[in-house]
Amino acid sequence: MKAQSTLTCPVCRHQATETMPIDACQFFYDCAECGTRLKPKPGDCCVFCSYGSVPCPPVQENRQGCCG
Repeated sequence: MKAQSTLTCPVCRHQATETMPIDACQFFYDCAECGTRLKPKPGDCCVFCSYGSVPCPPVQENRQGCCG
């Protein structure tokens, strides 16, 4: 299981590699470059599943579209 994911801001395209929570989903993330608050896209459980290079650990573990 991968613990890091690179988030890409959809507004300014800034990228930041972050360590993901192991046992939870992260619903919000503030872009360090432009300040945009990222929220999951409809159907995704967290910002890593929507904007990251790797889905969150609960999704990696469960291989499902959403963590519970």
